[in-house]
Amino acid sequence: MRIEDLPTPALLVEAAALDHNIDVMAAARPGASLRPHVKAFKSTALARYVADRGGHRSFCCATLKEMEGMARAGLGDDLLLANETLDATRLAALVSSGAARITVAVDSPETVDVAAAAHAEVLVDVDVGLPRCGCPPDQAGPLADLARSAGLTVRGVMGYEGHLVGNPDRAARADGVAGSMVLLQAAHTDVGGGLSSAGGTGTYDLHDWADEVQAGSYLLMDTHYAQLGLPFRQALTVLSTVVSRSPKGWAVADAGLKSFGMDHGNPTLPGYKVFFCSDEHTTFMPGEDGSLPPVGSKVRFLPAHVDPTVALHEWLHVVDGDQVVESWPVDLRNW
Repeated sequence: MRIEDLPTPALLVEAAALDHNIDVMAAARPGASLRPHVKAFKSTALARYVADRGGHRSFCCATLKEMEGMARAGLGDDLLLANETLDATRLAALVSSGAARITVAVDSPETVDVAAAAHAEVLVDVDVGLPRCGCPPDQAGPLADLARSAGLTVRGVMGYEGHLVGNPDRAARADGVAGSMVLLQAAHTDVGGGLSSAGGTGTYDLHDWADEVQAGSYLLMDTHYAQLGLPFRQALTVLSTVVSRSPKGWAVADAGLKSFGMDHGNPTLPGYKVFFCSDEHTTFMPGEDGSLPPVGSKVRFLPAHVDPTVALHEWLHVVDGDQVVESWPVDLRNW
């Protein structure tokens, strides 16, 4: 199939850029020093490709749906649910299936109880500065003791410095990571266990203490991370068709709010100026040369945030030039 034959909007993945990104990350963080985060791409086919080409066999997930899908796909060597869950029934079914090694984050007695009911291994989730999940560092040790008293294996700690990963100032990112890891190290001393897990795409090369980094966006990239000057290429675009052109000086494409993750701002359309997005449309203005594409032409938008963008679509179309070489289902979307 040719790209022009795809119904739009459609997600395109440039094969060469994807391979470049996998290879660069595998060289920097080989094997178990990287735990690719499935939430960024939500596709077992892409996860398998990363495992085969990059040599990474442990994966990080954000939802039980992702965990279940990865286990069914035979990618369950070492799966971490890097979020707390109170769904003991679903977690227990996953553990008892025997299809995967299951570890879950805990940050409270309630989440420890759920892990104990499911007989899952645990990492103690520590607050290292992001105002989200995680226990205070000085409570990590007692929580680990509680987990062990319930018969659980405590593998170690995790702490996500998500408030730092998008900072465009590399020096400030590095200083922030160092401070966050001081907190996580102190907690790890109290918790014990052989594993420390942290980080993301924006800080993947700033960790010299954590055993593994939970990065996922590096594979496909977006304009938010592109501003950091990372060595990863933009692999993902949203293909759209120009459906209208106004004599008042703008054009309209058939991809809008239902095609892009918008929390990091509008998508970018190289060569043009994005005016605004509505439900099914993006209105854009001429660029520096004053031109607009004709009705019926195809354009490619760069998303500002890759993770929620992918979750809005059913397929990732891998392309080489103007050819679609593979189409991978986004089979881990939804909950």
